[in-house]
Amino acid sequence: MAINVLGVHINRDGTGQAAGNSLASAYCVAVVCWLLSAGVYIAAKWVSHEMPPFALCFWRVLIACAILLPIVRRHFGAMVGLARARPLELLCIGGIGLAICQGLLFTGLEHADATTAGIIMALIPIITMIFARLILGEPMGTWQVTGSLIAFLGIVTIVVKGSPAALMRLDINPSELWIVAGSFCFSLYTVLLRRAKFDIERLALLVLLLGAAVLTALPFYIWELASDERSALNGNGLIALAYVAIPGGALTYYLFNRSVEALGAARAGVMLYLQTIFTAVLAYLLLGEQLQFYHLEGAAIIIVGLLLVTLLKPKTELAAAKR
Repeated sequence: MAINVLGVHINRDGTGQAAGNSLASAYCVAVVCWLLSAGVYIAAKWVSHEMPPFALCFWRVLIACAILLPIVRRHFGAMVGLARARPLELLCIGGIGLAICQGLLFTGLEHADATTAGIIMALIPIITMIFARLILGEPMGTWQVTGSLIAFLGIVTIVVKGSPAALMRLDINPSELWIVAGSFCFSLYTVLLRRAKFDIERLALLVLLLGAAVLTALPFYIWELASDERSALNGNGLIALAYVAIPGGALTYYLFNRSVEALGAARAGVMLYLQTIFTAVLAYLLLGEQLQFYHLEGAAIIIVGLLLVTLLKPKTELAAAKR
């Protein structure tokens, strides 16, 4: 809201309204992006009995990469140069964030509900902040540590379904732990990408990372072909695969890229929390999942942690902002 006002006051020649409209359009793009992304959880859950997790991951990143590749054709020279200069970094970062992460998430969705997955993945910004502290040395104040611990308590509440006795008995759904591991992988990917500072246009870099994810997912996919009987897709399975690869894959990646360019990384990243809401609503409408009390309890605890992390900045960060 403050940015809208700033745009209007600075542009007194009548362009302020255009700036406001542009910002509104950017937020609309971000909302659609996270709505499509939430649909991936639903589609992956829907097709989990027909398609093993890394097969779904492999075809998703392969098709998304093929669709986006022509869009970045004018950057081919820079892309080839970067691939030759830093192949291992690209393979490691793309593999962790766009292959291993998705494979773990899809593995978890085999026996966990999509609503739980959406709430757990909302932890990504907090886990990213912790990795940024450990790997990049970014400031993390007392309130950030406190908020992170509270948010972690929220995830524990969901995993044990609100029952401390279940924790004592180790009565935990392992599938939900796969999803937690997936959120850690994506957070690590985010921090490693920030540290790498690849000097190339954002969408072109994404295509390279998707290519790295294809190579990473391929051995897991081949192993599944040899050991998993889920390989025959019916019509519903093909629809689900088409969704996660095209609207939920290539288009989602493209829209997120556009939202980052228009809103900045911080504001575009905060919109991630819409994904949790959209996932819960779509899971209710399409999969018949019900919000349980422990979902609400855990989500409320996570929100408290998020507020502490995002609203109360470290002193070092505040001092830097005043300079």
